[in-house]
Amino acid sequence: MSASVYTYLGPEGTFTEAALRSLPEAATRELIPMVSVPTTLDAVRSGAAAAALVPIENSVEGGVTITLDELATGEPLMIYREVLLPIAFALLVRPGTQLADVKTVTGHPVSQPQVRKWLAANLPDALWESAASNGDGARLVQEGRYDAAFAGEFAAATYGLEPLVSAIHDAENATTRFVLVGRPARPAVRTGADKTSVAIWLGDDHPGALLELLQEFAARGVNLVRIESRPTGQGIGRYFFSVDLEGHITDRRVASALMGLKRICPNVRFLGSYPRAGFEPTDMSPLRNGTSDEDFSVAEEWLARCQDGRA
Repeated sequence: MSASVYTYLGPEGTFTEAALRSLPEAATRELIPMVSVPTTLDAVRSGAAAAALVPIENSVEGGVTITLDELATGEPLMIYREVLLPIAFALLVRPGTQLADVKTVTGHPVSQPQVRKWLAANLPDALWESAASNGDGARLVQEGRYDAAFAGEFAAATYGLEPLVSAIHDAENATTRFVLVGRPARPAVRTGADKTSVAIWLGDDHPGALLELLQEFAARGVNLVRIESRPTGQGIGRYFFSVDLEGHITDRRVASALMGLKRICPNVRFLGSYPRAGFEPTDMSPLRNGTSDEDFSVAEEWLARCQDGRA
């Protein structure tokens, strides 16, 4: 494995590259762009890279489905940290292009919902076609295949383009979440402001099946911060659940919930416990009475006394 290599969803000039370069360790790694999320992650699986940064969630569009599916299937990988990046787009054009000249636009599919209102108001007749990434959209404009691309303003210099309009976003404070992924190993050290990610498959479809899954978390006071259903590819109505929850796998309440899920679900894939970006321990949801590590220890000691006849 090349410990000096990190891959990311490329090409150069993507928001993913900007997010990766915000990590201190990126300054000492060789950063290699890849053409898609699967190839980015497969470089880690093959040992060609030590880690990969990929987008996983957007505050406007929701989960990045290709990333959710890739992490849930194939050779296991683990998330070791997350990065939050505020997103604002620039309309990048070849020098000399005016707004009236823009008949075709491109960008990553997740970008379109974030600029839809701006497009309708300013370029209502422009034809949108998706690109593999925002950086790739800028490259296609450079090659003359489209008139404009929605991308980060920082990509303009890389592709010899100009920002015709800057700071474009339909939703204030739009943010994309990225995850740094590596091969399975011991989780990141618990910080007290952590997140755990899992993929969960239900054993069978019956009334209350999802409720049974959720009760494993609720009974132990584990707060869910995201849950999404994704098709398994095994037929209509067959889904797995991608879940992010507050806490670390070494927290007793989280460990107990995961064991409970494993008892009732045929497959539970642990995707990592890692620091929650932008959160301090004081920002986390308060623990419910009876769900702290100390509460679990007291209960175990009481049970041991009962079993020994010392209750």
